[in-house]
Amino acid sequence: MASSSSSVVTLGGKGSSLSSPSIYSVANNSTKISIDSSILDKLSHQSQSKKPTKNTDTNIPIPPPSETSSPKSLTLEESRASLLILLNKLLLASSNSPIRPLLPLLIQQTLNLGFLPQTLDLTSPSTFLHSICSLNSKNLEEIGVTVEETSVLDIYLASLHGICALLDCSSSALVTVVDAVSALSCEAAKADVSAFDLPVSAEGFSLKDETDVASDMKDLLLGSKFVGLIDSYAFSDIPTIHGSFRGAVRSVHSLIRVELNSNVRVSKTRCGSSLGKGKALVGTVLPLAMVIQYVGEGSLGRAKLIIGGIDDIEMRAQVAEVFEKSCPGLECLRDAIELISRKVALELDFVLVLHEIYELLVRLRVILAWEAALALFSLDLVDPIENVEMNGGNVNVERKSEKKKKKKKALGKGTSVIRQLFKGKIESKSGGVTDVLTVLVEWARELSLFFDPKDPELDTFLTKVKEIVESNEVRRLPKIPKGTRDFGKEQMAIRERAFSIIVGVFKRHGGVALDTPVFELRETLMGKYGEDSKLIYDLADQGGEICSLRYDLTVPFARYLAMNNINALKRYQIAKVYRRDNPSKGRYREFYQCDFDIAGQHEVMEPDFEVIKVLTELLDELNIGDYEVKLNHRKLLDGMLEICGVSPAKFRTVCSSIDKLDKQSFEQVKKELVEDKGLTVETADKIGSFVKKRGPPLEILSDLKKEGSEFNSNNGSVLALNELEILFRALENSKCINRLVFDLSLARGLDYYTGVIFEAVFKGETQVGSIAAGGRYDNLVGMFSGKQVPAVGVSLGIERVFTIMEEQLQKDSNQGIRATETQVLVVFVGKDLVQAAELVSELWAAKLKAEFVVTKNVMKQIDRSRLSGIPLMVILGESEIVKGVVNVKEVAVNRQEEVPRERLVEELQRRLNSSESLPNRYVVV
Repeated sequence: MASSSSSVVTLGGKGSSLSSPSIYSVANNSTKISIDSSILDKLSHQSQSKKPTKNTDTNIPIPPPSETSSPKSLTLEESRASLLILLNKLLLASSNSPIRPLLPLLIQQTLNLGFLPQTLDLTSPSTFLHSICSLNSKNLEEIGVTVEETSVLDIYLASLHGICALLDCSSSALVTVVDAVSALSCEAAKADVSAFDLPVSAEGFSLKDETDVASDMKDLLLGSKFVGLIDSYAFSDIPTIHGSFRGAVRSVHSLIRVELNSNVRVSKTRCGSSLGKGKALVGTVLPLAMVIQYVGEGSLGRAKLIIGGIDDIEMRAQVAEVFEKSCPGLECLRDAIELISRKVALELDFVLVLHEIYELLVRLRVILAWEAALALFSLDLVDPIENVEMNGGNVNVERKSEKKKKKKKALGKGTSVIRQLFKGKIESKSGGVTDVLTVLVEWARELSLFFDPKDPELDTFLTKVKEIVESNEVRRLPKIPKGTRDFGKEQMAIRERAFSIIVGVFKRHGGVALDTPVFELRETLMGKYGEDSKLIYDLADQGGEICSLRYDLTVPFARYLAMNNINALKRYQIAKVYRRDNPSKGRYREFYQCDFDIAGQHEVMEPDFEVIKVLTELLDELNIGDYEVKLNHRKLLDGMLEICGVSPAKFRTVCSSIDKLDKQSFEQVKKELVEDKGLTVETADKIGSFVKKRGPPLEILSDLKKEGSEFNSNNGSVLALNELEILFRALENSKCINRLVFDLSLARGLDYYTGVIFEAVFKGETQVGSIAAGGRYDNLVGMFSGKQVPAVGVSLGIERVFTIMEEQLQKDSNQGIRATETQVLVVFVGKDLVQAAELVSELWAAKLKAEFVVTKNVMKQIDRSRLSGIPLMVILGESEIVKGVVNVKEVAVNRQEEVPRERLVEELQRRLNSSESLPNRYVVV
């Protein structure tokens, strides 16, 4: 954090920027300021073309120190930070305004020489100019000042930004400190740390900062034998409170990082409101103040628990007394928050508000120092410090080396290091002190100074804690998020085989490949999925466009058509999509979809027929077993709801309820329709009489079109039924209508469907639900471009198909899966890689699929070939090289013979073409 006094921060150079740590270092006089020579040359050149004009305020006399109008609450540290920001803003403004070098150099000289806070008046541009000239023995009336220069000198904002930068630097350091100190307290108080076993929510609603804190605490306490007894909110609330602290600190950091180096708008007239900026800054920092209070309360609670755990009653009372006298308490924290809130409510000077928040953070530093000192003190009662007197007398403690060693081992792998680092810091400062209470006070004081970023050793400590966490994370067995999966070599073999079949079907029907980004603008995706929009994964805002992970491949396809003004396209795409869903068997949050879509104007039901035909071909060729394709029409659904008396405004929300009938009984759906969707019982019952219709397509179609049917009097239903008749006749002639079921309960909750909708369901033993779905979406492209491009498509949920294929293969104990396509394994007996490389390269050149290994253990490689299903081995050693031959082994039949070296490739090709060389029990994929 802090730099040595010899370090320098250079401003104004190409690529230079100001950071909170550099401001903190300059503010505490640990770093000098330098202005890049190139910017000074530029300023000199600009000033030659701009004659300064006397500012009307330059005749105001310099106010004496006793009557200064500067905010008396600003410390020297805060004043220096504000002055540095003013300097940086002048240099930033120089790119579009004639700023003279004189004023930046005055500020630089003032910062490097130092000043008393009361000698710098940060009330207004004019008082500031008078005071800065006075500090440098200059006469403002002789120097003059340009209007542009005074417009840059926004003293109010500079003070706000200065204090915010100090807050940012100090609080960022404490993010790690609070975790390290509380981990040590967990050891000292023997805390129950089960609250740190915080699972990631399967629904995706976990707070990342909270789970990260819990994970870091577990890493720091890894291996501890002390924890697990005392249950208290002071420990169980650590993930929640410290997680909130991280979030609040990050918000302040994100804001101030931009503000420090933002361009300055220079004008001869004042534009914008500094008060508005002040409100924005305080609005961001105020949550940090509230969390500082909560972190402080937790720290005080842990400190009191540590004191309460001291066995010696007299010692406990004495420690409690000195703690109450020396450490800021709950009232101190709450009074500060009340003062801050009152100033904010009355819209008083926001500079003073930020000053009070910074003072509150400094108090938190003291509280954390006392918590750490008490934790060290408590642990030393178990493992005592030598030469410490308690109550004026010598403490006679037998320090058994074996017991001491055992106790040190009982601490966590992280907390034991933290203890050593803290002890190394305080013992080097408090040598010679013997009274235990005096030692305790001195420890707290030294640790408070240590937690200040200006201590050059704090950076080393923070880095060490980070290394501890990362190191211990390695020791813990990693996990993958729920709803995701890894694919091993056998599973990848199945996947590649399935993809090969799927792409083959798509290309057979004239599909062309398309790829789209894995994330889209959030506005592209929203409003397309109905109630399922809540399952869209939003990405963190990176200061620009708001993006979300794609929910499916259909909306990106429609966006692509609209963006490129394409009127017709038959495309396929195989890619991952993401849904913030509740994972279950065959249901994932990251999974592949295989889409086939036809866009453009065609004869009625022409593309609908082909898409459904593609679906049946896919499922047949994947050979997964029995399935059915449920089919309905969106216009028929709308007509049905209209007949039942449902208002058009409720069509989509009612459809989303109907779509649940494959998982819920009608009584459950009816309850939702009446209680949540506002339908009458009579309307819900009438809907129930229709959605129960299900069966062979042509039979159900005939029933719906028969004389007297209510559907005949509804225009939308008549149109849908006529289209379905064309479709069913085409599917009947294509010999696949036996796979279809006309099901009026199929609703498909996505908002963009306009015509035929369908869903494939596996009917075997493996329960995976829907394995494919699709439909017509004539208006989706128009939602982006205003130009209607009708389209229909199907999407195969390949992950569920994989689940089915894997379980089928597991049931067949006589059949294995070859994860590799290797045809030949070359085994070179010995250590000569050169010879092995020459031989295997000949096989690769002949397009043979070959692997090689240089080894002395031939039997191990024979076992490997047998288990992996590699049909042939080529074994070559020194004796074979001398004879000019190689040994070719057919693994499946355990037959081996010598083959002349020059005929090897020809012989391998011949044997591979012979089926008897291939292992029968393996499926080659």
